[in-house]
Amino acid sequence: MKIYTKFGDGGQTYLASGIKVSKTDRRVDLYGSCDELNSTIGLALSFTKDLSFDPPFLNYLKGIQSFLFEIGSELAGYVPKDSKEGTVVLRSDVESLEKEIDRLMEVLPEIKFFILPGGSSVASTLHIARTICRRLERDLLVYIESGGEIHSDLRIYLNRLSDYLFVAARFANFSIGNEETIWKSRTK
Repeated sequence: MKIYTKFGDGGQTYLASGIKVSKTDRRVDLYGSCDELNSTIGLALSFTKDLSFDPPFLNYLKGIQSFLFEIGSELAGYVPKDSKEGTVVLRSDVESLEKEIDRLMEVLPEIKFFILPGGSSVASTLHIARTICRRLERDLLVYIESGGEIHSDLRIYLNRLSDYLFVAARFANFSIGNEETIWKSRTK
């Protein structure tokens, strides 16, 4: 497979559907943000190499990475042929995120205050992933509101994924004994 084609030198690219578009097309932004999210989760995972983490937690994050590759393809215009729904996202994918959030929350201390993003390198990177996921969700809504078609289950999955990434960041700090930073108002 050739890495460079020179086709994009003119500012054009092809969507997975075969349609030629400008690199400024909203679809390109969407799958680009999905790739950014995926890469950021990969960075977070790279920080876990020398630390002791719950293997199911790490495997779940790796599974999300693989799934984001499929979601990115869908955002690029690929329509799954074997899906009755027209999306790679199943309701069970959203339910899986909810179950994993619940599993992680069982061991985490209750949140009584707002917490600031940060702590360990793993947690900080997962917080960045969370904000990228939120941006992707907002951009997806802009695309939909401007007439673009995206399956609602994909949007719901991204919403739940950002919730998961918040909990995953907290779990990462908790797992290695890093305390979370509590937000303190300047006016109190």
